[in-house]
Amino acid sequence: MNAPPSFESFLLFEGEKKITVTKDTKVPNAAVFLVMKEDHTLGNLITMQLHKDPQVLFAGYKVPHPLEHKFVLRVQTTADYTPQEAFTNAITDLISELSLLEERFKVEKLC
Repeated sequence: MNAPPSFESFLLFEGEKKITVTKDTKVPNAAVFLVMKEDHTLGNLITMQLHKDPQVLFAGYKVPHPLEHKFVLRVQTTADYTPQEAFTNAITDLISELSLLEERFKVEKLC
């Protein structure tokens, strides 16, 4: 079978970074984020959260290959807002939303 070992889907190798940021030289105020050991679930969550931000002009992701556990996220923002700020704010907002969902779930479970 050609599939990689299952542990490669979630364990970072020695010296491997979880997120790598590269400035996009073709488009102004844009960056490319390479997120390792994640898939469509997180890629879509972050992209949809970025779409809610009015200062984000473009946000999209792709998974380069189905057997590679990584996704590439491209973000373009307005001139006064960096893609890194947008990415960080999107992650912070997602954590807040998930915490609220968890609390509501616990309350419903107790009732």
